[in-house]
Amino acid sequence: MAQSAAPRAAGGSRRRRALALFALAAYAAWWGASGYYELEPGEEAVVLRLGAHARDERAPGVHFLHFPAPIEHLDVVKTGVRQRIEFGDVDATDAAKLEESTMQTGDNNLVLVEFVVQYRVGRPFEALYRMRDDEDLLWDVAQAALRQVVGRESIDAVLFGRKDGIAQDAAELMQAMLDAYEAGLAIESVQIQNAQPPAPLRAAFNDAQAARQDHTRRVNDAQGAANEVVPRARGAAAELDAGARAYRDSRVAEATGEAAYFRALVPEYKRAPEVTRKRLYLETLEAVLPAAEKVIAPPGVVLPYLPLERARAGKP
Repeated sequence: MAQSAAPRAAGGSRRRRALALFALAAYAAWWGASGYYELEPGEEAVVLRLGAHARDERAPGVHFLHFPAPIEHLDVVKTGVRQRIEFGDVDATDAAKLEESTMQTGDNNLVLVEFVVQYRVGRPFEALYRMRDDEDLLWDVAQAALRQVVGRESIDAVLFGRKDGIAQDAAELMQAMLDAYEAGLAIESVQIQNAQPPAPLRAAFNDAQAARQDHTRRVNDAQGAANEVVPRARGAAAELDAGARAYRDSRVAEATGEAAYFRALVPEYKRAPEVTRKRLYLETLEAVLPAAEKVIAPPGVVLPYLPLERARAGKP
């Protein structure tokens, strides 16, 4: 009896070990199957351990949980997907939609604004667990931010001059407000699609806009004419200036040469003043009367003069 009981005990022990190994293998297979996950580009995983935020996984590819469920749990969030939400309608007839579009400017005018906000999930844990309804929060934040920015601007800036700047200021203010709420959303862009005055005033504002465009066109035409005339006038002025400088330099050089000539005559004049005086006199007459016929005779002597050259030329 004792000998038969021993094999039965050994067999039971082996069965228990086999069951334990099987359970351990099954548990390992289940752990591997439940702990394995893969992230695509543009996805992030938020890993919770016993309900507390443990880490974020951002790299695309295969990942494993450090501990099996229910110790660790994950949520996959698409952070690369850009979403959009639209606000306002300047042509709306519905009172609620019209109220949504109406804003007050800094100079106490009313303006209707349509705009679009593009956003994505920036911090997945905050987006999942720090707010209950992301679209409602974004709606309120976007309305408040744009109204605040428009409230600092004039109506002309909103309608014509500073749409891009207003949109950029509103995007920065929205992001600051969302960060303060720990919403986990990232504002990609804000675009003002349309801005119009209230319907009863649109004709007057359109006339004002046409006048501005006409003013701009006339200024551009005048600037074009100036760009054509001014360079030509500057060229003419430069030409006159260069001619005047050349004339000045030639006259200075001529005067300098004449002065040098007379300075060179001084020693000759001192040696023979009478001869030099007569020479200068004759040279002066030659310069003053270059085309006149000249007859040189001693003083007090009258010579008969026969103009043979004129007779040959047929002149009287």
